[in-house]
Amino acid sequence: MLTPDDWEVWRRVRLEALAGAPEAFASTLSQWQSAPEDRWRQRLSAVPFNVVAVVDGMTVGQASGTELDAGRVELISVWVAPGARGTGVGDALIAAVKDYAGEAGANVVRLSVRRRNEPAIRLYERSGFVASDEPGDAPDEIRMDCPLRR
Repeated sequence: MLTPDDWEVWRRVRLEALAGAPEAFASTLSQWQSAPEDRWRQRLSAVPFNVVAVVDGMTVGQASGTELDAGRVELISVWVAPGARGTGVGDALIAAVKDYAGEAGANVVRLSVRRRNEPAIRLYERSGFVASDEPGDAPDEIRMDCPLRR
């Protein structure tokens, strides 16, 4: 789990994610590219769970979890580098957030994903998420929920 002191690690992978998959995120590269250190530290402080995946010394993915309300955690900021896709990195990142959610006492992990992001939707479905009747965070997104076993 990252702390605000790990801001440079988070910055590096987050900028790579925003540059490589701009359509996947509400944030944009231009909003973050020249952000000062304190903004990066604040992001890591404001969101309680942040993790990166490292393979052979290279940071190849990221994910975060934030508490919505009693019983629910939201999975956000998921990204896996193109060369690491299909290797289990995404599954491991999601599992880490689900573990965090369970330890925080949540019953459900939820997320919003762009309707056209079929690879991500398949990843989430494989990890136990199902489409919800509730709308996503944006008009072109769907909401997915994953009940946690107690």
